[in-house]
Amino acid sequence: MRVKLFALSLAGVIASIGTAHAATDINFWHSMQGALGERVNALVDDFNKSQSDYVVHAVYKGTYGESMNAGIAAFRGGQAPDILQVFEVGTATMMYAKGAIKPVQEMSEESGSPINPDDFLGAVASYYSSADGKLVSMPFNSSTPVFYYNKDAFKKAGLDAENPPKTWKEVAEAGKKLREAGMECGYTTSWPSWIQLETFGAWHNTPYATQDNGFGGLDARLAIDKPLFVRHISFLADMSKAGTFTYGGRGDASNALFTSGKCGMFTGSSGNRANIIKTGKFEFGTSSLPYYDDVDGAPQNSIIGGASLWVFAKKSPEVYKGVTQFFKFISSPEQAAQWHQGTGYVPVTKAGFELTKKSGFYEKNPGSDVAVKQLDATTTENSRGIRLGYLPQIRDIEDGVMEEIFAGKVTPEAGLQDMVKRGNELLSRFEKSVK
Repeated sequence: MRVKLFALSLAGVIASIGTAHAATDINFWHSMQGALGERVNALVDDFNKSQSDYVVHAVYKGTYGESMNAGIAAFRGGQAPDILQVFEVGTATMMYAKGAIKPVQEMSEESGSPINPDDFLGAVASYYSSADGKLVSMPFNSSTPVFYYNKDAFKKAGLDAENPPKTWKEVAEAGKKLREAGMECGYTTSWPSWIQLETFGAWHNTPYATQDNGFGGLDARLAIDKPLFVRHISFLADMSKAGTFTYGGRGDASNALFTSGKCGMFTGSSGNRANIIKTGKFEFGTSSLPYYDDVDGAPQNSIIGGASLWVFAKKSPEVYKGVTQFFKFISSPEQAAQWHQGTGYVPVTKAGFELTKKSGFYEKNPGSDVAVKQLDATTTENSRGIRLGYLPQIRDIEDGVMEEIFAGKVTPEAGLQDMVKRGNELLSRFEKSVK
């Protein structure tokens, strides 16, 4: 009898050990580093501690472009992660990757815990939804470009630190005064294509591409050789010649020019806020994007950037249940508000925005609501966003040509025509590949 009892007891211990280690692993590849990477790790840790059924493993896989390429390569090799963070310009590519992805809303419904697109801000949900209004990816770190300025530098230059430039003409004038006051750089920008072409078009309610910027069909083609774009790139080229605008590189390369105190003005992602607070040794302000005040309909609204979370196909039902629970966790009002307040990314859920507003955060942190205000508009066919195939590659073309323009090697007119010609060749190739 004692032997039998011991055997039963031992079996129970073994069973309990097996149960304790039965948590399902979920692999999450992302592109957040620095202060943002710390926030992602904290968010994942909080989820893992909140339950014992699933363990999310967050892995930094490089820049947006690098992680997207790594994810696609891993899928082809049968080693795809469960979740991949993909920047917004990769949306069309991921949507048309037949058999590679598991639509988020479909996954959550099958898992018995539906994710409702109506819970998210309209401009965010619509961008990451299919034509029938169903979420294909999970909104996460949605941002929009804003205007940052160094208040200390403004004061030194005799500029009003509480009244930043609102128009491009005022930006050029402020840049001149900052340079005269000894600043190495007046104005710079990150993500040149996203901010100076894509968002510029939406902000001025003018098309970046035909077919509603790609939302209307695969036969969309670029329209950035039109007069308003020529005017703006020419304006920046003239500022570059005058020494008031400094081209700082592609992607986020120019962020350091602002946080180091070299540049007095900077257009960049609202998601830069956490990094500026952490690394900038000066008081800074946040304002809305500059615009041309003689353009009808401007300013309209800015468009979202950042990234969303995509789920790969061919995973187990248990993994999909875990991913759904993780997505539910990060989109809860408390987590959405905390992420927004700590990073500068917009609150992707309506509840997260309302909770932040009720907490008095916007009153205590002037300028932190600029991104939300810029997105809070009824979008037009020109301002909903950009959904084009091969958009990352198109951006590479645009950035390369802008480098030549700002270096004085190519005229703005010829440069923009070259962008359209080469970009449209890619769009034509994408259209054929999908059809």
